[in-house]
Amino acid sequence: MALNFHQLHIFYTVAEKGSFSAAAAALHMTQPAVTMQVQSLEDYFGTKLLQRSTKKIELTEAGRALMPYAQRSIELIRETDAQMSKFTTQLKGRLQLGASLTIGEYILPRLLGPFGQQFPHIAISMKVMNTTQIMDEIVNHQLNFGLIEAPVNHPDMHMEAVMSDELMLIVSKSHPLADREEVELAEVLKYPFVLREQGSGTRQVMEDGLRSRNFDPADMKIIMELGSTGAVKSAVEAGLGVSFVSASSVKHEVALDLIRTIPIKGAGFKRQFYSIYLKSALLPISAVTFLTFLRERDLQQWL
Repeated sequence: MALNFHQLHIFYTVAEKGSFSAAAAALHMTQPAVTMQVQSLEDYFGTKLLQRSTKKIELTEAGRALMPYAQRSIELIRETDAQMSKFTTQLKGRLQLGASLTIGEYILPRLLGPFGQQFPHIAISMKVMNTTQIMDEIVNHQLNFGLIEAPVNHPDMHMEAVMSDELMLIVSKSHPLADREEVELAEVLKYPFVLREQGSGTRQVMEDGLRSRNFDPADMKIIMELGSTGAVKSAVEAGLGVSFVSASSVKHEVALDLIRTIPIKGAGFKRQFYSIYLKSALLPISAVTFLTFLRERDLQQWL
């Protein structure tokens, strides 16, 4: 019997999750199948890798020695997929992902066309929801991966920056600031705000940006919280307040002179968009290909 990657991946997932049942759920396998593969790996090495008990699983000395090699093998497979995805022009399959609202509504629709031209046989299914919901669906194995607007801290998640963006101050064309070439942040914060809901990436990036400039988000005059960027833009256009949104989301309104964008003097709100997926997961090649497309192409030509 030869050593194979599949068994190393299963062993690593069991050790990371701390149980055969949790590993089976993460790998979309039955628990007996997971147990059998780990036993086969133990037979190959001729030693126990895991100490089993009714309450928990612990690594043996041999298991602890194997863990870094299992982890490196997973990383090597990911690197291999990323490199080979550049050549898979005839790739077929289904791409399933979650995208936070700004990315899903305003960024990806402009990128899926060029991606579809290059990979016409990949079918795309995208759920648009906020960052918290995306993380929940990934953890519950309802999504392979997601694209989000702000960094997250989750012990089971792998996160990587794949695109850049900038938040812009937007006001109605009749607002007192509408004709200003730039404005001080302290002055902006005197006005009423219409914001995305708590849990959205845009809201988090804005609040983090304020704190980094020694402003407390709790001091903002928030008159309305809305569940989509489109609703925020409509409220700003109607003169209900000002807001910060992605520059990519207001190109249409700015071109029609429905909304004005104003630079903040010495204080840009630049950010990254991130891909997230479970550390224990190996993404399908269609997902790897899409992430390689985002990382390595000049996206501004379409945005």
